[in-house]
Amino acid sequence: MSRQDYDRPDPDALLRQGCGDQKKGRLKIFLGAAPGVGKTFEMLSTARQLLREGADLAIGVVETHGRAETKALVGGLPVIPTAAVAYRGQILQEMDLDAILIRRPALVLVDELAHSNAPGSRHPKRWMDVEEILAAGIDVFTTVNIQHVESLNDVVASITRVRVRETVPDRVIETANELELVDLTPNDLLQRMRDGKIYGAHTAGRAMLHYFSPGNLTALRELALRRTAQQVDAQLLDHMKANAISGPWAAGERVMVCLTLEEGDSGLMRYGKRLADRLHAPWIVLHVETSRDLTDDARARMAAQMQLAQSLGAETVTLPGHDIALDALAYARAQNVTQIVAAHPAGTGWMGRLRQLLGRSTTERLIQRSDGFPVHVVPRSGEAPAHRIREARKTRLSPYLASSAIVMAALGLALLLRQGFEVSNVSLAFLTAILGVAVAYGLGPSLWASILGMLCFNFFFLPPLYTLTIAAPDNVVALFFFFATALIAGNLGARVRSQAVVARHRAETTQSLYRFSRMITGISTLEDLLWSVSQEIARLIDCHVVLLLPDAGALAIQASSDVEKPLGEDDFAAASWAWKHSRIAGRGSDNLPGVRWLFIPMRTVRGPVALIGLNRTRDGRLLDAEQQGMLDALADQAASAIESILLTRDLDRVRLEAETDRLRGALLTSISHDLRTPLASILGAASSLRDYGEVLGEEGRSDLLTTVTDEAERLNRFVGNLLDMTRLEAGALPLRHDSVDCAEVAATALSRASRLLEHHRVRLDAMPDLPMLPLDAVLLEQALFNILDNAAKYTREGTAVVISLRTDDSHLTIAIADEGPGFGDRDPSAIFGKFTRFAAADTTRAGTGLGLAIARGFVEAMGGRIEASNRSEGIGAVFALRFPLHAVPARTLSLLPSEEPLP
Repeated sequence: MSRQDYDRPDPDALLRQGCGDQKKGRLKIFLGAAPGVGKTFEMLSTARQLLREGADLAIGVVETHGRAETKALVGGLPVIPTAAVAYRGQILQEMDLDAILIRRPALVLVDELAHSNAPGSRHPKRWMDVEEILAAGIDVFTTVNIQHVESLNDVVASITRVRVRETVPDRVIETANELELVDLTPNDLLQRMRDGKIYGAHTAGRAMLHYFSPGNLTALRELALRRTAQQVDAQLLDHMKANAISGPWAAGERVMVCLTLEEGDSGLMRYGKRLADRLHAPWIVLHVETSRDLTDDARARMAAQMQLAQSLGAETVTLPGHDIALDALAYARAQNVTQIVAAHPAGTGWMGRLRQLLGRSTTERLIQRSDGFPVHVVPRSGEAPAHRIREARKTRLSPYLASSAIVMAALGLALLLRQGFEVSNVSLAFLTAILGVAVAYGLGPSLWASILGMLCFNFFFLPPLYTLTIAAPDNVVALFFFFATALIAGNLGARVRSQAVVARHRAETTQSLYRFSRMITGISTLEDLLWSVSQEIARLIDCHVVLLLPDAGALAIQASSDVEKPLGEDDFAAASWAWKHSRIAGRGSDNLPGVRWLFIPMRTVRGPVALIGLNRTRDGRLLDAEQQGMLDALADQAASAIESILLTRDLDRVRLEAETDRLRGALLTSISHDLRTPLASILGAASSLRDYGEVLGEEGRSDLLTTVTDEAERLNRFVGNLLDMTRLEAGALPLRHDSVDCAEVAATALSRASRLLEHHRVRLDAMPDLPMLPLDAVLLEQALFNILDNAAKYTREGTAVVISLRTDDSHLTIAIADEGPGFGDRDPSAIFGKFTRFAAADTTRAGTGLGLAIARGFVEAMGGRIEASNRSEGIGAVFALRFPLHAVPARTLSLLPSEEPLP
C-alpha cells in the first residue's frame, strides 16, 4: 500500500460504518460488570424515551427478576408474548422468535443475550435468535455481563472461582453498532445488594461472601471498562479510516516499533513491549521492505526479530516501500499510532557524526518528519562487537564491472557522436547509460556509473581535453549540472527498480497463493490433497515436507515430498508433543529444539487437523520472516481444505449410519408384520384343521385350506422379494435376452395377479403389431407383477387398473395406471427407494416397501427406465416402463437410478 492510499477513505471501514448491508438491523448492547448494575433498567429507560418519540418498538423478552423498579418500566411498553416450551415436566417461557418476525417492529428489546434456550427451540442460544432478528432488518437492544464474553471466560473464572457456562462469542460484541457501558461502583452495587434490590436476603448474603466481594467486583469492573475501551478505540479507528483522517488522535494509546535491517535489534522490541505494558496499549512491529536483495544472514536476523516480536505479543506487519521513514509514518497515521519506537542511529566516529549531520539515518528522518508523533530513541543493546551480526552485504564486483562496461560503451558512442554534435548533446549518452545501470543494478552501481561518467565527460569532452583540469568557468557549471542530473537519474532509476522488484515479488507470492488455492479446491480425496499440499509447500519454501495425521491413535506420515527423509524416534516424539499441545516444536523453536525437523500444527477453529514437518539440509534457521508468512498462508488454506474433506467424510459416514439404521428399522418392522402375520394365519388354520377337522364340514375345511394357501403365497412373495433384493445388490441376478412379446408378458402378469385384483376392474390395452424386444421375460413379468401388487394394496375395491402398451419413434412404453390416492405434492421418484411407503403406515398395509425398488432394478438391468407420476386426468398414479426399440447392452444390476439418459 503506497502512502497515497492512506490519504483515501478505507473501503472496509466504510462498510463497517454502515455502507454495506443496509437490510441488516442495528445492534446495541448494554454491557455491565456484574448482575444488578442496572443494564435492563437502562435499556428499558432508553426504550421508553424512544417510545415517547414515536418509535415502533416491542419487548421480545425481559427478565425483571422480581425487581420493582424494572417491573415499573416494563409497564406501558408493547410486549410480544413469550412461547411456552415443555421441558422435563415443566413449562418454560422462551422468547417467541416467529412472533417477533411476524410482528416486525422497528426495534425489539431482548434481555440476557447469553441465555440458553430450552431444548426444542429453533436455536440453542438467544444470541443466535438475535442474529436472525438482525438479519430480518429489525434493530435490537440487548444486555450482557462481562463474564459472559467468550474470550474473558477463563479470566473471570480465575478471578471469581466461578465458571460461567453461558457465553457469547466475541464476534457478536465486536459487530455491535453501539456498546454502552452501564457502570456502578463496587460500593454502590454492594449497597444495592444489602438493600435487597438485587437478590433476596438469604441469597444476597451468600453472594456477598463469594462472587460479590469488593475485589471481584473491582476486577470485573476493570474488565468491562477495558472491553468497552477496545470497542470504542476500534470504532474511532474505523471513523478515521473511513474519512481519511490522518492521525494521531491520542484518544487511546497505540505503540509502533519501527524495525529495519540496519537499525533494529532485540533490545528495541523489548523496550516497545515494556512501553506498551506501561500504557496498557496494543503494539505493532513494522518492517518496511525496501529491497529484495537481502543476504542469508540478513534474512535470518529478520526472521529471528519477527519471531521474537510475535512471542512478545506484538502484531507484526511487513510493508513494501522505498522510503522507510515516510512509509512508516504514513502507516502510523493510518493506524492511529500514538508512540513510535526507533533505534539509535548506528555508527561511531566520524562516519556516525557525518550520518547524523546529513540526517541520513532512518531515526533522524523519523524525528524530522514526525509531526505529532513522540519518537522514543532507544540505545542499542550492549552486545559485544564480536557477537554482533555484521551486515553481510558482501560487495559483489560484477554489477560494478558491468556498470563500468556500460559507461565505457557510452563513452565510445559519445566519441562517435562528437564528430557531428555538440558536447551538451553528447552528455545524453552518459545519462542514458547511468539510467540503465540504475534500473538494472540498483543504487550503488548507478552512483559508481555517475562518478565514472563525470570523469569520462571531463577527461574526453571538456577542454583542455585528456586532462581532469577545467579551464572555463562555464564548463565547471556544465560539469556540476551533469553530475547532479546523473545522480538524480540514477537515484530515481534505482528507486523504480527497487519498487519493481518488490512489486514483482509480491505479485509472484499472490499468484502462488492463488494457484495453490485453486489446486486444493479441485481435489476431492484426502490422499491426493495431502500429496499435492506437501509437494507444493516443498516447492514454494524450498524445504523437505511431511504431513502427519493421527491413524489408529498415533501420528503417522500421510504424505511426503521426499521419501528419502524419514523421521527418527526423536522426531516422532517432537511431532507427538506438537500435536498434543497444538504448539510449534522442533528445530529452531522454543520446544524440543534439538531435533532435525520443525513441526507446525495446521489448525482451524475446531483445533489441529494435521501436522506439517519441515527440514532442510543446510544448517541455520529453517524459515525467514517472508517464508514463515508464506507457510502460514499455505497452512491455513490447506487446513481448511483438509477439514472440509474430513467433515465430508464424517457426514457421509453419519448419513450411511443413519440410512443403515433406518433400513434396519424398516426391515425389522416389515418382518415383524409381514412375516408373523401370514405365519399366524397359517398356524391358526392348521391347528384348527388338526383339532376340529372332524367337526368342521367340507366347506369349513376348504376355507381353512384356502387361507393356508393364500397366506403361504403371500409369505412366499415376501421371501422372494428379499431374495431378489439381495441378488440385485450383489449383481448376481442372471439375465437373459430373448425376443419377448411385451403384450403377452403383460397378460401373464395380469393372470398371476388375478386373485389380488379380483375386486378391481382390470383392462389390458395394447397396440396391434407391437415389436419384439430382446428382454428377460421373467424379470419383466416380475416387475409388472410388483407394480400390480402395489396397485391392489393402495386402491379401493371397484376402481380400475389399466395396462397400456404403446410405441413411438424410439421407445416402447408399458404404462400401469390406477385410481388410487396418487403421490400428491411428494416426489414420485422417491417411491422407488428401499422400504419406502407413501400412502399409510406399515401396520395398515401389508408389504415390505421392496416391490417397486425391485421393479426399478429389473427394468434398468434390461436397459430400460421406470418413472412414476400423478395421472394427468383424475386421481391416481401412473408407472411407466420405457424400453428402447433398438438393442441396448444390459446395464450393471443396481438399485441406483441410471446416470446416462436413454437415447
